[in-house]
Amino acid sequence: MKLAVAMSGGVDSSAAAAILKEQGHDLVGFTMQLWNQRRGISVDENGDPLPSRCCSLDDVYDARRVAEELGFPFYVLNLEREFERDVVQPFVTSYLDGETPIPCVSCNSRLKFASLDKLAASLGCDKVATGHYARVVFDQTADRYRLFRGRNLDKDQSYFLWELTQEQLSRALFPLGEMSKPEVREVAREHALAVAEKSESQEICFVPDGDYAGFIDRYLAAEGQAERLPGAGEIVDANGTVVGRHAGVHRYTVGQRRGLGIANPLPLYVTSIDANRNRVVVGQPADLLSSEFTAAGVNWVAFAPPAEPVPAEVRVRYRHTPAAAIITPLANNRVRVSFAEPQRAITPGQATVFYRGDEVIGGGWITKKQ
Repeated sequence: MKLAVAMSGGVDSSAAAAILKEQGHDLVGFTMQLWNQRRGISVDENGDPLPSRCCSLDDVYDARRVAEELGFPFYVLNLEREFERDVVQPFVTSYLDGETPIPCVSCNSRLKFASLDKLAASLGCDKVATGHYARVVFDQTADRYRLFRGRNLDKDQSYFLWELTQEQLSRALFPLGEMSKPEVREVAREHALAVAEKSESQEICFVPDGDYAGFIDRYLAAEGQAERLPGAGEIVDANGTVVGRHAGVHRYTVGQRRGLGIANPLPLYVTSIDANRNRVVVGQPADLLSSEFTAAGVNWVAFAPPAEPVPAEVRVRYRHTPAAAIITPLANNRVRVSFAEPQRAITPGQATVFYRGDEVIGGGWITKKQ
């Protein structure tokens, strides 16, 4: 087949390309330039660009080098404007609204796959290949593409792919879906790829130091929108009693314990964020438990939108162990998720993904409104 290969400059996408090349496919490599690291926002205290292990200029260089080593054409797509509009700006707004966003989901489905899929089709490519640890299978009986977790559950990335449409899944190819990370590195070593020992990215690409609040401060200042930053406000308990002060709600997330600056006999945790009243609510560990939440923007992968409640195992964040729940369809592409056992720190802004065993049956975005 003629394949468009998404290349991040990391070992996973590079190994995927090597596997496909060895299988005899005709490859065209693409790297997406998403964020200008020298813009003056993702910088350290000296104004120097923070080192990034994802989507940086160094990664573009590494991806090009791998394409040259494997012998196929390579192109760079400049998607900086689209990335800022569709990923960075919603990320900032979500934090200001008292949520904790996960931009990698929308980046994968709405930007990377959407852009590369369209380009691949225009070039006559049969499929789009990536280095994700996930699997796609076509079910002839249901006439539907089904999405499964990667065989190696420690590296599974299906959580980030639940928004993919049937059309996108029909052209998606995940060569690493059956492999472990050590096996992938061994492929890179066997092909003598320069990135074989390259370390993995652990943070959001445009916030490489993990300081989300600092990034938001610098971003809004650079955009001339510093007035959007929330000012200092109250930290209150569940009864509304003021127990401390905060320096901006965008500096907190549900489940947070450190950095509250409150002297208390028992540990306190952030249990909710009221951006409208500029308040951070804290409580005891038991206050973080919840049995129910509402999700919006739901995408059903395994079947058409159901009319009746659906039993499933549900994750409320990437590292959350799926827990048994009943998913009840609601109006306007929403659902209510009811767990059999209470779960900890269900956080607005995060993605929730619905599973049956290893299969992704759907997903949505956790909302504040019940």
